[in-house]
Amino acid sequence: MKHGKKYVDSAKLIDRAAQYDVAEALDIAVKTGKAKFDETVEVHVKLGVDSRHADQQVRGAVVLPHGTGKNLRVLVFAKEDKHQAALDAGADYVGGDDLVAKINGGWMDFDVVIASPDMMGLVGRLGKVLGPRGLMPNPKAGTVTPDVAKAVTEAKAGKIEYRLDKTNIIHCPIGKVSFGVEKLQENFDALLGAIVRAKPAAAKGQYIRSCTVVTTMGPGIKINPAKVG
Repeated sequence: MKHGKKYVDSAKLIDRAAQYDVAEALDIAVKTGKAKFDETVEVHVKLGVDSRHADQQVRGAVVLPHGTGKNLRVLVFAKEDKHQAALDAGADYVGGDDLVAKINGGWMDFDVVIASPDMMGLVGRLGKVLGPRGLMPNPKAGTVTPDVAKAVTEAKAGKIEYRLDKTNIIHCPIGKVSFGVEKLQENFDALLGAIVRAKPAAAKGQYIRSCTVVTTMGPGIKINPAKVG
């Protein structure tokens, strides 16, 4: 695969055989963020679990101290008596059947979906649409809750969901290149701390197998897994 000049220049900053400390890896990541836009910094963590087993699932949510740098569009499914509270908390869209019809029609201009428990029968109809995109509300992530206003506030403040994919890897943004190393590390520590605390009792052996940080357009930078919990 052929890469552009900026990618090639960035790759020269990285020793592919090395596993860096967190601060050093993030410092390199910031230096590789050379695009004309403010690149997102992502973390990819491979865990020593098997997501095929229910007792080895790792899923939850955490509020990043400095947010993700993205203005998330929040959609809320709630009864009419909770609409105003959700809007006052910052929700971008609030509704019920009207939103289901709109989404089934192909509309997807939102990043987070929150629902009150009494709306999940309705929201369940969207499982095939929201599920594959990782947008289905879930109690473990705090996106199915009676207090939808609180959930909206947390989402706007930088609460993100983490979950295993089919290859037992968690992929999450931890901010923007413009955040700088200190803020990115605080966000990184919050995310990894949550993942470590979520370790299933059934997990055996080394829990964090590998950890890589990467910018939107840059090469991956390996972090020493022994340094992250």
